[in-house]
Amino acid sequence: VQLQASGGGLVQAGGSLRLSCTASRRTFSNNGMAWFRQGPGKEREFVATISWNGGTTYYLESVKGRFTVSRDNAKNTLSLQMDSLKPEDTAVYYCAAFRRASASTERSEVQYWGQGTLVTVSS
Repeated sequence: VQLQASGGGLVQAGGSLRLSCTASRRTFSNNGMAWFRQGPGKEREFVATISWNGGTTYYLESVKGRFTVSRDNAKNTLSLQMDSLKPEDTAVYYCAAFRRASASTERSEVQYWGQGTLVTVSS
């Protein structure tokens, strides 16, 4: 099973990026999914999560109103639209699939991790 994240890059503060995560070898349409990130010298932290049908989402407080998580189960794809980016958003972003169908903020509940994509926001 593989989760492939893409869409990272270098952007100026205030800019936007859209991350995508595509699953191969199996479908995740019945799993809750999420984005986590790990900044330089920091622990990996929760960013956004979405339930299996997209009906429930939760966000890290500092990204609320700027980031939007979505999914397209027909395409087996998870996305994260990031607007009004700030230098403190600089991190490697990881997509994740949970063992359960509902949304979650807990790393301990992750069943599969993607390989990460680097987002760098310059000031």
